[in-house]
Amino acid sequence: MPPSSLNARSRLRPLTAALLLGLAGTFATAAPVLEKEELKFGFIKLTDCAPLVIAKEKGYFEDEGLYVTLEAQANWKILLDRVITGELDGAHMLAGQPLAATIGFGTKAHVVTAFSMDLNGNAITVANSVWAEMLAADPALAATPTPRPVSAAALKPVVARAKAEGAPLKLGMVFPVSTHNYELRYWLAAGGIAPGYYTANDSTGTAEGDVLISVTPPPQMPATLAQGTIHGFCVGEPWNQQAVAKGIGVSVITDGEIWRNNPEKVFGVTAAWAAQNPKTHVAVVKALIRAAQWLDATPENRVEACRILARPEYVGADFQIIANSMTGTWAYAPGDKRPLPDFNIFFRHFATYPFYSDAVWYLTQMRRWGQIGEAKSDAWYHDTAASVYQPAIYREAAGALVAEGKLQASAIPATDGYKAPTAEFIDGMSYDGRAPNAYLRQFPIGHKD
Repeated sequence: MPPSSLNARSRLRPLTAALLLGLAGTFATAAPVLEKEELKFGFIKLTDCAPLVIAKEKGYFEDEGLYVTLEAQANWKILLDRVITGELDGAHMLAGQPLAATIGFGTKAHVVTAFSMDLNGNAITVANSVWAEMLAADPALAATPTPRPVSAAALKPVVARAKAEGAPLKLGMVFPVSTHNYELRYWLAAGGIAPGYYTANDSTGTAEGDVLISVTPPPQMPATLAQGTIHGFCVGEPWNQQAVAKGIGVSVITDGEIWRNNPEKVFGVTAAWAAQNPKTHVAVVKALIRAAQWLDATPENRVEACRILARPEYVGADFQIIANSMTGTWAYAPGDKRPLPDFNIFFRHFATYPFYSDAVWYLTQMRRWGQIGEAKSDAWYHDTAASVYQPAIYREAAGALVAEGKLQASAIPATDGYKAPTAEFIDGMSYDGRAPNAYLRQFPIGHKD
């Protein structure tokens, strides 16, 4: 049967149900008329695309009258460009992408988000040869088990040796405005290593750096490490665990050890699309909230999600590699597998809520490393965050789910958009999203006001 016939049949199902209910006189209000029912969303082959995948596979999109196609994209730039041109209705995005596009770093476009896809989910992995040098520099790391978290201070002699030899250590991350870039830089700077700056004359972000940080697409990270093109990387899953399983690298630290329960990906659309499709946007967020809730509901759901994500049209990696992180464990190295239940959080701790303070943190890192070239007022940080992060849309979607009995009211945070200040960083620095400039002034390495 052709796809058009299938779509026609699937659209008849909710219509038939509604007619039956109407005849029985048992429903009081009609479902909202959506501006657009057939949608195409993009994603990158990472496990944190799971809310999109589960919303489709579990029928949550269809419950909202949406008929969604998910399409893997080659890299983050292509994904963003296709959302901006309208080839994609929306996408699984790096949290920094909507912010960077809106302020004009790289591609200029107003992109918004009303849904945060997860907390944590990344790690830093180094080549076996680099790990051997780190062990030599800090013998305490050779203890069994290795004490965690591992400071980049142990990498500092390796960086100094490579720099003295005229071949600086090369490290990979997935995109200039990715969490991975900022987490890698944060970890390095906390250990006394200068990661480099973006300047008006140097868009590589390596000016004055002790290392060379460059872009490598996520699925290519293990192979690029094995070839010796890079000596380490920061990436999401399943690519750290694949490097460990293949015996080509050691995962030195997870991002939850750099910043506990840090925000990761978002679901992004253009502001124009959101304005044109407000009911559709709410319906999409409703489906994604339900998917995130399902992902965190039971261990059995996580196992099922791993099997779905392992399919070639989604992440396309070995089930066991995906399950290493998705089911509450983490392999730092062969023989060093530990419980890590919070490596991927999709719903707990209000993971899906678009907090302004999350957006402000990304903006502080853009300023810290020169992607924002001049000092900005605290008010600018707030206003920029509020122009991109859309909690009102989230609250409308979540409120509808509460009314339908599909979500507990306690799952919606009582907040003005800002989380409480936290110092749960590897360097103990305190972050208050309401005071971004005071936050930046704490760091010995990085731009300030």
